[in-house]
Amino acid sequence: MSDFVDLHSHYLPGIDDGVRTLEEGLELCRRLRGLGFGTVMATPHIRTAMFDNRRPGLEAAHAAFRQSAQGKPELPRLGLGAEHFFDDVFWGLFERGEAVPYPGGKAILVELPRERLPVGLARFFFQMRLKGVRPVLAHPERYRPFFRRSEAIDPLIDAGVLPLLDLMSLTGKYGRGPRKAAERMVDEGVYYAACSDAHRPADAATVQEGIRALRRRVGDSEAEELLAANPRRILAGEADFE
Repeated sequence: MSDFVDLHSHYLPGIDDGVRTLEEGLELCRRLRGLGFGTVMATPHIRTAMFDNRRPGLEAAHAAFRQSAQGKPELPRLGLGAEHFFDDVFWGLFERGEAVPYPGGKAILVELPRERLPVGLARFFFQMRLKGVRPVLAHPERYRPFFRRSEAIDPLIDAGVLPLLDLMSLTGKYGRGPRKAAERMVDEGVYYAACSDAHRPADAATVQEGIRALRRRVGDSEAEELLAANPRRILAGEADFE
């Protein structure tokens, strides 16, 4: 069985727009393991006025989930991060050491407003890298500034960001614009890794379709890099574009 690493999923119950119950969370993890994901990170939203989650509560929720998962060998290895909406609140959390990076503290997942890029974004990303933390950018294909052309993401990559493909974008789940942008950015080699961004057990079938679409576009070897080798490099703090 494959040993992919999923850097973006929402299996913690009842804390954001992901699964609602423990049983759904366990089933989602079970189905992702069936697709080949040997390690799956929970990345609950931290977004002001929508999901006001904070590190202590998320760590407690994840510990409780892991306790429930013990003794279930059909489940993947479980880790915790968070999907941080990039705003002033996030920056304050980051500077105070209160954000939720991936295990090891070498990288952190961020998302952007859908319609526009925050002012000075590349500068903030560069400052994060100077502090030894790589920003991982969730689903860039779903942001309108990247719908038609990829040039706007180049300064962010130069500043150290690692773009993360949402596999379900390749299936059209989020609409034609994100699908076309995802296909273009895959073909251009923009992405460093790929993930599920699964929110419920039923998403696993769409993620599987996305994996197949990715393999058709880039071949098995490069797909393995995006699904397994590069996510591991992110967690180890060894990620870099050649």
